[in-house]
Amino acid sequence: MSKIKLSKEFIKTTVKLALNEDLYPSGDITSSLINNDKVMNVKLISNQSAIVGGLLFAKQAFVLIDDKIKFIIKKKDGSRVKKGNLVALIKGNVKNILIAERVALNFLSHISGIATKTNEFVKLAGKKTKICCTRKTIPNLRVIQKYAVKLGGGTNHRFNLSDEYLIKDNHIASSDLSSLVLKAIKNKKGKKITVEVDTIKQLRSILGLKFNRVLLDNMSIKNLRQSVKIVKKLYETEASGNVTLKTVKAIASTGVSRISVGSITHSAPAIDFKLEI
Repeated sequence: MSKIKLSKEFIKTTVKLALNEDLYPSGDITSSLINNDKVMNVKLISNQSAIVGGLLFAKQAFVLIDDKIKFIIKKKDGSRVKKGNLVALIKGNVKNILIAERVALNFLSHISGIATKTNEFVKLAGKKTKICCTRKTIPNLRVIQKYAVKLGGGTNHRFNLSDEYLIKDNHIASSDLSSLVLKAIKNKKGKKITVEVDTIKQLRSILGLKFNRVLLDNMSIKNLRQSVKIVKKLYETEASGNVTLKTVKAIASTGVSRISVGSITHSAPAIDFKLEI
């Protein structure tokens, strides 16, 4: 799978784009009303319990506005914070701190939100079943969102369409399942092959073919359990489809190796942070 790279340059470029979005074309016209250069200590505080993530993005927002601003991290990415916990201390020109505030908090809130939601699924699924993200991500934010999933204890699925073969229902509807699998096997060149099935009949039709993982889509708990038994050690198993915090524990109990959850990236609620002057 493509590696997720959070280099200093990537973070800087990403945050710069966000600041440009917020400041074009005339800058922060409200903060410009402040006509002094007062230096203040500002606290970054969590307003709820969460897995924190995105602190380097937040720091970069302040530094790009004013490289004299000091951003002292008190909690590391991936650590758990409680309501009222001090996450970072910020010292510098208060006007410049206010200019960068929203962009910094947006990164922190979004990344922490995904990490926190992922961790909720991970805890319910238990140690034997991996929670995986999908490609259901906000366009142009996939690297950031998949990084957040890792912070929450989740596992990254393929990053993009080039990473592995994933033969899904619409591929199958447009062709023949067995022939698609055989073509993938012939052309795989080191890539993994996952085949989606939604019935036990479909599963039996491809048993014995040399692929890596079977994706059991929208199956009942009974059929998931039976499919895992049929597959035994032939393939890695993954369950998907309408997985929620209410259902994930039962799905994991069927013995599947992985559970893919789209909602951890496309619907994770933001975590509430605040700056306290």
